[in-house]
Amino acid sequence: MKTPQRALPPGLLTGGAVCFTVLAWASAFVSIRSAGAAYSPGALALGRLLAASLTLVTLLLLRREGLPPRGARRGILVSGLVWFAGYTVALNWGERLVDAGTASLLVNTGPILMALLAARLLGEALPPGLLTGMAVSFAGAVVVGLSMSSGGDGATSLLGVALCLLAAVAYVTGVVAQKPALSFGTPLQITTFSCLTGAVACLPFTGRLVAEIPRAPLPATLNMVYLGVVPTALAFTAWTYALARMPAGRLGATTYAVPAVVVALSWVLLGEVPAWLTLLGGLLCLTGVAVSRRRPRGAVGATVRGAGMGRAAPQGRPPGRRVTVKVRP
Repeated sequence: MKTPQRALPPGLLTGGAVCFTVLAWASAFVSIRSAGAAYSPGALALGRLLAASLTLVTLLLLRREGLPPRGARRGILVSGLVWFAGYTVALNWGERLVDAGTASLLVNTGPILMALLAARLLGEALPPGLLTGMAVSFAGAVVVGLSMSSGGDGATSLLGVALCLLAAVAYVTGVVAQKPALSFGTPLQITTFSCLTGAVACLPFTGRLVAEIPRAPLPATLNMVYLGVVPTALAFTAWTYALARMPAGRLGATTYAVPAVVVALSWVLLGEVPAWLTLLGGLLCLTGVAVSRRRPRGAVGATVRGAGMGRAAPQGRPPGRRVTVKVRP
Protein backbone atom coordinates (compact mmCIF):
# COMPACT_ATOMS: atom_id res chain seq x y z
CA MET A 1 0.00 0.00 0.00
CA LYS A 2 1.45 3.31 -1.09
CA THR A 3 1.97 6.00 1.48
CA PRO A 4 0.20 9.21 0.37
CA GLN A 5 2.63 12.00 -0.49
CA ARG A 6 2.34 15.12 1.63
CA ALA A 7 2.14 18.45 -0.15
CA LEU A 8 4.81 21.02 0.59
CA PRO A 9 3.77 23.72 3.09
CA PRO A 10 2.53 26.91 1.36
CA GLY A 11 5.09 28.99 3.24
CA LEU A 12 7.92 26.85 1.91
CA LEU A 13 6.66 27.19 -1.67
CA THR A 14 6.36 30.96 -1.31
CA GLY A 15 9.85 31.21 0.16
CA GLY A 16 11.22 29.09 -2.66
CA ALA A 17 9.54 31.32 -5.24
CA VAL A 18 11.07 34.41 -3.62
CA CYS A 19 14.57 32.86 -3.52
CA PHE A 20 14.36 31.77 -7.15
CA THR A 21 13.21 35.23 -8.22
CA VAL A 22 16.07 36.96 -6.39
CA LEU A 23 18.66 34.61 -7.92
CA ALA A 24 17.22 34.91 -11.43
CA TRP A 25 16.94 38.71 -11.31
CA ALA A 26 20.49 38.95 -9.97
CA SER A 27 21.77 36.79 -12.83
CA ALA A 28 20.04 39.16 -15.26
CA PHE A 29 22.53 41.92 -14.42
CA VAL A 30 25.37 39.63 -15.48
CA SER A 31 23.60 38.65 -18.73
CA ILE A 32 22.64 42.22 -19.63
CA ARG A 33 26.34 43.10 -19.61
CA SER A 34 26.86 40.77 -22.59
CA ALA A 35 23.62 41.33 -24.49
CA GLY A 36 23.54 45.10 -23.93
CA ALA A 37 26.86 45.55 -25.70
CA ALA A 38 25.44 44.21 -28.97
CA TYR A 39 21.79 45.25 -28.83
CA SER A 40 20.20 48.69 -28.47
CA PRO A 41 17.88 49.18 -25.45
CA GLY A 42 14.61 48.82 -27.38
CA ALA A 43 15.77 45.85 -29.46
CA LEU A 44 17.05 44.05 -26.36
CA ALA A 45 13.75 44.66 -24.58
CA LEU A 46 11.73 43.34 -27.53
CA GLY A 47 13.91 40.25 -27.99
CA ARG A 48 13.75 39.49 -24.27
CA LEU A 49 9.96 39.88 -24.13
CA LEU A 50 9.41 37.80 -27.28
CA ALA A 51 11.44 34.92 -25.82
CA ALA A 52 9.55 35.26 -22.55
CA SER A 53 6.16 35.39 -24.27
CA LEU A 54 6.87 32.22 -26.26
CA THR A 55 7.85 30.39 -23.05
CA LEU A 56 4.86 31.64 -21.09
CA VAL A 57 2.28 30.94 -23.80
CA THR A 58 3.63 27.38 -24.08
CA LEU A 59 3.25 26.89 -20.32
CA LEU A 60 -0.23 28.43 -20.38
CA LEU A 61 -1.37 26.07 -23.15
CA LEU A 62 0.10 23.04 -21.39
CA ARG A 63 -1.75 23.97 -18.19
CA ARG A 64 -4.93 24.91 -20.11
CA GLU A 65 -5.53 28.00 -18.01
CA GLY A 66 -7.07 30.09 -20.81
CA LEU A 67 -7.79 33.81 -20.84
CA PRO A 68 -7.67 35.83 -17.61
CA PRO A 69 -11.00 36.95 -16.09
CA ARG A 70 -12.26 40.43 -16.91
CA GLY A 71 -11.45 41.73 -13.44
CA ALA A 72 -7.74 41.08 -13.95
CA ARG A 73 -7.39 42.86 -17.29
CA ARG A 74 -6.85 46.40 -16.01
CA GLY A 75 -3.94 45.30 -13.82
CA ILE A 76 -2.51 43.26 -16.69
CA LEU A 77 -2.64 46.24 -19.06
CA VAL A 78 -0.96 48.64 -16.61
CA SER A 79 1.64 46.10 -15.54
CA GLY A 80 2.44 45.11 -19.13
CA LEU A 81 2.85 48.65 -20.42
CA VAL A 82 4.59 50.19 -17.43
CA TRP A 83 6.61 47.35 -15.94
CA PHE A 84 7.34 44.79 -18.66
CA ALA A 85 7.84 47.36 -21.45
CA GLY A 86 8.63 50.70 -19.78
CA TYR A 87 10.90 49.40 -17.03
CA THR A 88 12.88 47.14 -19.37
CA VAL A 89 13.56 49.82 -21.99
CA ALA A 90 14.36 52.51 -19.41
CA LEU A 91 16.77 50.28 -17.48
CA ASN A 92 18.52 49.04 -20.65
CA TRP A 93 19.01 52.64 -21.75
CA GLY A 94 19.98 53.94 -18.33
CA GLU A 95 22.67 51.30 -17.83
CA ARG A 96 24.36 52.53 -21.00
CA LEU A 97 24.78 55.98 -19.48
CA VAL A 98 25.68 55.25 -15.85
CA ASP A 99 27.78 52.55 -14.26
CA ALA A 100 26.21 49.40 -12.84
CA GLY A 101 26.69 50.50 -9.23
CA THR A 102 24.82 53.78 -9.74
CA ALA A 103 22.06 52.01 -11.69
CA SER A 104 21.66 49.40 -8.95
CA LEU A 105 21.49 52.11 -6.28
CA LEU A 106 18.83 54.12 -8.12
CA VAL A 107 16.65 51.12 -8.97
CA ASN A 108 16.82 50.05 -5.32
CA THR A 109 14.72 53.06 -4.35
CA GLY A 110 11.88 50.94 -5.78
CA PRO A 111 11.12 48.79 -2.69
CA ILE A 112 10.76 51.91 -0.53
CA LEU A 113 8.37 53.49 -3.02
CA MET A 114 6.53 50.16 -3.29
CA ALA A 115 5.93 49.90 0.44
CA LEU A 116 4.66 53.48 0.63
CA LEU A 117 2.43 53.12 -2.44
CA ALA A 118 1.06 49.76 -1.26
CA ALA A 119 0.20 51.32 2.09
CA ARG A 120 -1.55 54.23 0.39
CA LEU A 121 -3.43 52.38 -2.36
CA LEU A 122 -3.76 48.81 -1.07
CA GLY A 123 -4.09 49.55 2.63
CA GLU A 124 -1.08 47.42 3.59
CA ALA A 125 0.51 47.90 7.00
CA LEU A 126 3.98 49.34 7.51
CA PRO A 127 5.27 47.46 10.60
CA PRO A 128 8.38 48.85 12.31
CA GLY A 129 10.40 45.73 11.44
CA LEU A 130 9.73 46.21 7.74
CA LEU A 131 10.71 49.89 7.83
CA THR A 132 13.86 49.13 9.85
CA GLY A 133 14.88 46.31 7.53
CA MET A 134 14.34 48.45 4.44
CA ALA A 135 16.43 51.24 5.93
CA VAL A 136 19.30 48.82 6.65
CA SER A 137 19.05 47.26 3.17
CA PHE A 138 18.92 50.65 1.46
CA ALA A 139 22.03 51.69 3.36
CA GLY A 140 23.68 48.54 2.04
CA ALA A 141 22.56 49.36 -1.50
CA VAL A 142 24.09 52.82 -1.11
CA VAL A 143 27.39 51.30 0.02
CA VAL A 144 27.39 48.84 -2.91
CA GLY A 145 26.52 51.61 -5.36
CA LEU A 146 29.21 53.98 -4.09
CA SER A 147 31.85 51.23 -4.04
CA MET A 148 31.11 50.31 -7.68
CA SER A 149 30.62 53.81 -9.08
CA SER A 150 33.22 55.19 -11.45
CA GLY A 151 31.87 58.62 -12.36
CA GLY A 152 31.27 59.90 -15.87
CA ASP A 153 30.23 62.84 -17.99
CA GLY A 154 27.85 65.13 -16.10
CA ALA A 155 25.18 65.65 -18.77
CA THR A 156 25.18 62.02 -19.83
CA SER A 157 25.04 60.79 -16.22
CA LEU A 158 22.11 63.09 -15.51
CA LEU A 159 20.06 61.44 -18.26
CA GLY A 160 21.13 58.00 -17.04
CA VAL A 161 20.08 58.84 -13.48
CA ALA A 162 16.69 60.04 -14.72
CA LEU A 163 16.16 56.86 -16.74
CA CYS A 164 17.08 54.60 -13.80
CA LEU A 165 14.72 56.50 -11.50
CA LEU A 166 12.02 56.20 -14.17
CA ALA A 167 12.67 52.44 -14.25
CA ALA A 168 12.26 52.26 -10.46
CA VAL A 169 8.92 54.10 -10.61
CA ALA A 170 7.74 51.84 -13.47
CA TYR A 171 8.70 48.74 -11.47
CA VAL A 172 6.76 49.92 -8.42
CA THR A 173 3.70 50.97 -10.41
CA GLY A 174 3.60 47.62 -12.19
CA VAL A 175 3.78 45.60 -8.96
CA VAL A 176 1.06 47.63 -7.24
CA ALA A 177 -1.16 47.27 -10.33
CA GLN A 178 -0.57 43.50 -10.39
CA LYS A 179 -1.59 42.89 -6.79
CA PRO A 180 -5.38 43.41 -7.21
CA ALA A 181 -5.35 41.50 -10.53
CA LEU A 182 -4.16 38.40 -8.66
CA SER A 183 -7.51 38.31 -6.86
CA PHE A 184 -9.05 37.25 -10.17
CA GLY A 185 -6.43 35.44 -12.27
CA THR A 186 -3.72 32.88 -11.63
CA PRO A 187 -0.04 33.94 -11.43
CA LEU A 188 0.68 32.31 -14.80
CA GLN A 189 -2.25 34.10 -16.48
CA ILE A 190 -1.28 37.48 -15.07
CA THR A 191 2.39 37.08 -15.99
CA THR A 192 1.72 35.72 -19.49
CA PHE A 193 -0.68 38.42 -20.59
CA SER A 194 1.34 41.19 -18.94
CA CYS A 195 4.38 39.98 -20.87
CA LEU A 196 2.40 39.80 -24.13
CA THR A 197 1.19 43.36 -23.54
CA GLY A 198 4.76 44.53 -23.01
CA ALA A 199 5.94 42.73 -26.15
CA VAL A 200 3.22 44.39 -28.24
CA ALA A 201 4.21 47.78 -26.80
CA CYS A 202 7.83 47.16 -27.89
CA LEU A 203 6.94 46.14 -31.47
CA PRO A 204 8.10 49.56 -32.82
CA PHE A 205 11.66 48.30 -32.13
CA THR A 206 11.22 45.34 -34.51
CA GLY A 207 13.29 46.96 -37.26
CA ARG A 208 16.21 47.54 -34.90
CA LEU A 209 16.07 43.98 -33.60
CA VAL A 210 15.98 42.46 -37.09
CA ALA A 211 18.94 44.62 -38.17
CA GLU A 212 21.04 43.87 -35.06
CA ILE A 213 20.57 40.08 -34.80
CA PRO A 214 22.85 39.22 -37.78
CA ARG A 215 25.64 41.48 -36.47
CA ALA A 216 25.42 40.41 -32.82
CA PRO A 217 27.83 37.74 -31.51
CA LEU A 218 26.21 34.45 -30.53
CA PRO A 219 26.84 34.84 -26.75
CA ALA A 220 24.95 38.16 -26.77
CA THR A 221 21.96 36.60 -28.53
CA LEU A 222 21.98 33.60 -26.20
CA ASN A 223 22.05 35.97 -23.23
CA MET A 224 19.06 37.84 -24.65
CA VAL A 225 17.14 34.55 -24.93
CA TYR A 226 18.21 33.61 -21.40
CA LEU A 227 16.94 36.97 -20.13
CA GLY A 228 13.57 36.18 -21.66
CA VAL A 229 13.23 32.60 -20.46
CA VAL A 230 14.64 32.67 -16.91
CA PRO A 231 14.67 36.19 -15.37
CA THR A 232 11.46 37.19 -17.21
CA ALA A 233 9.20 34.19 -17.92
CA LEU A 234 10.06 31.93 -14.99
CA ALA A 235 11.13 34.51 -12.40
CA PHE A 236 8.21 36.86 -13.05
CA THR A 237 5.82 33.92 -12.67
CA ALA A 238 7.48 32.96 -9.39
CA TRP A 239 7.31 36.60 -8.26
CA THR A 240 3.60 36.79 -9.11
CA TYR A 241 2.97 33.55 -7.22
CA ALA A 242 4.62 35.06 -4.14
CA LEU A 243 2.85 38.40 -4.61
CA ALA A 244 -0.52 36.62 -4.42
CA ARG A 245 0.46 35.33 -0.98
CA MET A 246 2.44 38.21 0.55
CA PRO A 247 1.99 41.95 1.06
CA ALA A 248 3.60 43.90 -1.79
CA GLY A 249 5.73 46.00 0.56
CA ARG A 250 7.21 43.01 2.39
CA LEU A 251 7.85 41.14 -0.86
CA GLY A 252 9.51 44.21 -2.38
CA ALA A 253 11.93 44.35 0.55
CA THR A 254 13.27 40.90 -0.37
CA THR A 255 14.65 42.30 -3.65
CA TYR A 256 17.28 44.12 -1.60
CA ALA A 257 19.09 40.78 -1.61
CA VAL A 258 19.68 41.21 -5.36
CA PRO A 259 22.77 43.49 -5.08
CA ALA A 260 24.44 41.03 -2.70
CA VAL A 261 23.74 38.13 -5.07
CA VAL A 262 25.00 40.17 -8.05
CA VAL A 263 28.28 40.77 -6.22
CA ALA A 264 28.60 37.03 -5.51
CA LEU A 265 27.75 36.01 -9.09
CA SER A 266 30.20 38.54 -10.55
CA TRP A 267 32.87 37.17 -8.23
CA VAL A 268 32.22 33.52 -9.20
CA LEU A 269 31.30 33.85 -12.91
CA LEU A 270 33.28 36.90 -14.02
CA GLY A 271 36.24 36.72 -11.68
CA GLU A 272 35.52 40.25 -10.41
CA VAL A 273 36.85 40.26 -6.85
CA PRO A 274 34.73 42.73 -4.85
CA ALA A 275 36.28 45.34 -2.61
CA TRP A 276 35.74 45.06 1.13
CA LEU A 277 33.32 48.01 0.98
CA THR A 278 31.22 46.17 -1.61
CA LEU A 279 31.14 43.06 0.57
CA LEU A 280 30.08 45.17 3.54
CA GLY A 281 27.24 46.69 1.50
CA GLY A 282 26.10 43.24 0.37
CA LEU A 283 26.08 42.01 3.96
CA LEU A 284 23.98 45.02 5.00
CA CYS A 285 21.51 44.27 2.20
CA LEU A 286 21.06 40.68 3.39
CA THR A 287 20.81 41.76 7.03
CA GLY A 288 18.07 44.25 6.17
CA VAL A 289 16.10 41.58 4.30
CA ALA A 290 16.36 39.27 7.32
CA VAL A 291 15.13 42.04 9.64
CA SER A 292 12.22 42.92 7.34
CA ARG A 293 11.14 39.25 7.22
CA ARG A 294 11.11 38.79 11.01
CA ARG A 295 7.79 38.44 12.77
CA PRO A 296 7.20 40.23 16.10
CA ARG A 297 8.12 38.11 19.12
CA GLY A 298 5.26 36.89 21.23
CA ALA A 299 2.69 37.01 18.45
CA VAL A 300 -0.05 34.51 19.23
CA GLY A 301 -1.32 34.01 15.73
CA ALA A 302 -1.70 35.37 12.28
CA THR A 303 -4.56 35.02 9.86
CA VAL A 304 -3.63 34.04 6.36
CA ARG A 305 -6.12 34.33 3.56
CA GLY A 306 -6.04 32.01 0.58
CA ALA A 307 -5.88 32.85 -3.09
CA GLY A 308 -9.28 34.54 -3.13
CA MET A 309 -8.06 37.42 -0.89
CA GLY A 310 -11.61 38.51 -0.19
CA ARG A 311 -12.67 38.60 -3.82
CA ALA A 312 -13.53 36.13 -6.53
CA ALA A 313 -11.12 33.19 -6.55
CA PRO A 314 -8.88 32.72 -9.59
CA GLN A 315 -10.00 30.26 -12.21
CA GLY A 316 -9.13 26.67 -11.43
CA ARG A 317 -8.43 27.40 -7.75
CA PRO A 318 -10.72 26.94 -4.72
CA PRO A 319 -11.92 30.00 -2.79
CA GLY A 320 -9.57 31.20 -0.09
CA ARG A 321 -10.07 29.93 3.42
CA ARG A 322 -8.91 31.35 6.70
CA VAL A 323 -6.06 29.51 8.39
CA THR A 324 -4.69 30.34 11.83
CA VAL A 325 -0.92 30.07 11.96
CA LYS A 326 0.63 30.00 15.43
CA VAL A 327 3.90 31.83 15.75
CA ARG A 328 6.31 30.57 18.36
CA PRO A 329 7.66 33.24 20.73
